Amino acid sequence: MGPSQVLIDAFDRIQKIVHAAIRDASAETLAYRPDAEANSVAWLVWHLTRVQDDHLADAFGTRQVWTDDDWAVRFGLPFADSATGYGHSRDEVASVRVSAELLRGYHDNVHDRTIELLKDMTAQDVERIVDTAWDPPVTLAVRLISVISDDLQHAGQASYVRGLAKRAGV
Repeated sequence: MGPSQVLIDAFDRIQKIVHAAIRDASAETLAYRPDAEANSVAWLVWHLTRVQDDHLADAFGTRQVWTDDDWAVRFGLPFADSATGYGHSRDEVASVRVSAELLRGYHDNVHDRTIELLKDMTAQDVERIVDTAWDPPVTLAVRLISVISDDLQHAGQASYVRGLAKRAGV
């Protein structure tokens, strides 16, 4: 199994966790926050998908699905199109109130783009430097593992918050 297949498997696993976290979720469940400082399921799924979209587009020199496929317009969030959620305030987190269908649609679109970018990747490709702002410079492999790690953590958090919402009767 080459790097392409391993990475695709990882992103497929993220997609399955995201789907499970939002499956048949009501607007109230998606917006549920255990306290005013916590993230909601909707924000977590939006954020992990935005990070994946943003970071892979940058690493591969492509445009983001968020703007190219009009997801920014469809979501109608009060943020700049470049926003990914980093540093969001509690009010900004609370403003992400969207349907499960919208979240799934955007996530699946980003997932499809991700698979398209990864499918023909070679062992030499993963050594390509994609970010010279760090010392040492960041390779494509390191950037992809970083995105996978971040996505898995947030997908797990979304699943956990969904469980808390269920226990709270939401």
